[in-house]
Amino acid sequence: MPPLPAFRRLHPAAYIALWILMSSAVIVFNKWILDNTQHDNPNRGHFPYPIFLTTWHMFFMTLVTRLLRVFTPSMLPSIHHSRARLSWRDWSLSILPIGVLFSASLIVNNYVYLYLSVAFIQMLKAKAPLVTLVLLATAGMQTLTRPLVVNIVGVVLGVMLASYGEIEFHWLGFICQELGILFESLRLVLVEKLMADKLDPLSAMYFFAPVCGACNLVMFLVVEYAHMPEGLVAATSALGYGVLLANACAALLLNVALVLVIDCTSSLVLTLSGVLKDILLIVVSMTVFGTRSTATQSIGYAVALVFLTRYKTMNFNWRKEYQRVVGWQEVADKESGEVLPQ
Repeated sequence: MPPLPAFRRLHPAAYIALWILMSSAVIVFNKWILDNTQHDNPNRGHFPYPIFLTTWHMFFMTLVTRLLRVFTPSMLPSIHHSRARLSWRDWSLSILPIGVLFSASLIVNNYVYLYLSVAFIQMLKAKAPLVTLVLLATAGMQTLTRPLVVNIVGVVLGVMLASYGEIEFHWLGFICQELGILFESLRLVLVEKLMADKLDPLSAMYFFAPVCGACNLVMFLVVEYAHMPEGLVAATSALGYGVLLANACAALLLNVALVLVIDCTSSLVLTLSGVLKDILLIVVSMTVFGTRSTATQSIGYAVALVFLTRYKTMNFNWRKEYQRVVGWQEVADKESGEVLPQ
């Protein structure tokens, strides 16, 4: 058996934990940057420019992956592999759509923080796995059964109830979040398909980041740049260059962890782990930002979680996933000289 790639030598649980940690950190960090109401001094750190923030993230990732290719090429093995030498046609059919969807998802998901609380955002995201299911069914890749439809209706009704109970509901924020769920669901399906070609995580970011950065830059120049009364330099100086750098580093780690989780498990495991992350985020956001929640909202979210868990349990092939994950871990243990338990 060939040696296990370096990024698969850790147990997948480590990547899941890293993804939960970084996802929560980036969400709270972005909310803190974009929402001036969270600062003691509203004139300092107010940075309501989500498109610029995501553009900066993508160009930072582009720079980092290019530096890694020059100085530590072993960290991007797929770049030098014949299977990773994409033709323009392959690039336009695989990398480009993912990059565009990634860009759109990042932009609208960051805009949401200007209008909705972190807790309510996570409640709305509860239906993301079912959006993926509906997309697969629409494309003829999944058959809708009665139990699936029941779970879909249950999650939708729960989210609707949670939305009805939201104290600070904003239609623009709600629409942005719905678009973000749609774009992210499409992207996850395409990324998992691309991972079947064994493109390693950092090499994937090497391809995705420039496309996302270019799309975001165009949107920034059209939408936000003209509305920066103090200018880009003054706005970033007021926020702090160190804050921007730290935020970009956190976003880089998040996106690498995201691709690692999908590659070492599946997008279903990613969404399953996301349930725990969302609950933790709701609790943390209520503590950090003082977000209030009504009884109606809590009941609605609980209903959505029950049906979401039923759906994920019903469709998850536990044995196959266990064999896949444990099989990789056994190879890693053998390579390290450990004796496997019988």
